[in-house]
Amino acid sequence: MYSEPLSHLPDPQRQAEFYEGVAFKRGIAWFVDSAIILAITLPIALFTVVGLFFIPLFYIVIGFLYRWFTIASGSATWGMRLMAVELRDAYGRRLDGTQALLHTVGYSITMTTVVLQIVSIVLMLFSERGQSLTDMFLGTTALNLRA
Repeated sequence: MYSEPLSHLPDPQRQAEFYEGVAFKRGIAWFVDSAIILAITLPIALFTVVGLFFIPLFYIVIGFLYRWFTIASGSATWGMRLMAVELRDAYGRRLDGTQALLHTVGYSITMTTVVLQIVSIVLMLFSERGQSLTDMFLGTTALNLRA
């Protein structure tokens, strides 16, 4: 039996509370996550002889691993958890390790180009379910946690 994509997620019209403020919360979560990644990166870079030359590379690698593992373990990064937001797949389930990896790869690709970042932000602000470019591609979405 065929079901419409995303039909297992809360309806944005009838259950708007699941989507209210999520774009803003994701923005705050991004800053929290960036600070956490930086807090992990700097000591590692400072305690290695050549680390200072590779801070951007360390930040990218640590950020990728941080996002992948935190999303795989709880369907949200620590910043998203702080903001009471989590990612769900098209069937309303938490993301597993493979989905978390794909989401992190999509996020990483989006972050490589300013145009993709802007498109993703505009989609989060104005799409029906507040989905980013990666979310649209994967059929995932971010929701407010259920009370």
